[in-house]
Amino acid sequence: MFSTDPTLDVLLKGLLLTTMGMFWVVLLVRINGLRSFSKMTNFDFVMTVAVGSLLASASQTNNWSSFLQAVVAMAALFLVQSVTAWLRRRSEKIEAIMQNTPVILMRNGEVIESALAETRVARSDLLAKLREANVLDMQQVRAVVLETTGDISVLHGDHCAKEMLEGTK
Repeated sequence: MFSTDPTLDVLLKGLLLTTMGMFWVVLLVRINGLRSFSKMTNFDFVMTVAVGSLLASASQTNNWSSFLQAVVAMAALFLVQSVTAWLRRRSEKIEAIMQNTPVILMRNGEVIESALAETRVARSDLLAKLREANVLDMQQVRAVVLETTGDISVLHGDHCAKEMLEGTK
């Protein structure tokens, strides 16, 4: 592709295609905005993994058409993300179809065993998240929420405003 020497060709290909792919991703992020690689929804997470996979593919191609296919696929992913975000903002039905509901795993110091079972979260994982959040007393925990992204939020302190648990089940 770049040189008759196989070793030099591999090095040049790897360096050039990876650099071009990275610049393409940066350009797409600049066009699409800061939310491009956020982890606000499960769709965003899939988007991040898919772009990473396509970038790896683009970096390892053996011909220009395969490279072009990978960069076009990246652009398509950014376009789909942008369109779905626009649709979600404008339609509650589409939002409900695309987005899971956050689940409360613990409330006011009490673990909700049925929620742990429903979400397949182990009690040991819950305790690890409480330690990670520097919880010293279970009674200080106002709520633990399994977010739509798979992250676990720990709300602790003296009071928890109702708005913080809005939209959870």
